[in-house]
Amino acid sequence: MLISASKDKKKTKMALKKAWKSLQNMLPQLLAILLLIGIILAILDKEVIAEFLGASSGGIGLCIAAIIGSITLIPGFAAFPLAASLLENGAGYGQIAMFISTLMMVGVATLPLEITCFGKKTAIKRNIFAFVFSIIAALIVGGIL
Repeated sequence: MLISASKDKKKTKMALKKAWKSLQNMLPQLLAILLLIGIILAILDKEVIAEFLGASSGGIGLCIAAIIGSITLIPGFAAFPLAASLLENGAGYGQIAMFISTLMMVGVATLPLEITCFGKKTAIKRNIFAFVFSIIAALIVGGIL
């Protein structure tokens, strides 16, 4: 930032204003998501997380993670800290891989918008391929780690 300011103070000031505005726009969502993570971790203790999303939960845990990930709309900057918290509290690597990959790539909630933009056939195919890839990724990550 100092280098930028030394070269052009006006542009640096404009960039800082844009960054501040961007932070102000994201802050309510970020705080809401952090609150949600806190509530989830307060309600679900380590034993419950390990039972439903632990490595020993197997296919059922993968299905639960896939369903939650596919229907949830959480931005990546909040999803990864949530995943880390779940891992620390007993979730399995494969289940978290399934959750994160479906969260990022499969869009049940956004499917109507996607159909409008890309057409029904393309949107459904894209989501199916993304879901299949999520399963493969979860199995690989779960098997390796």
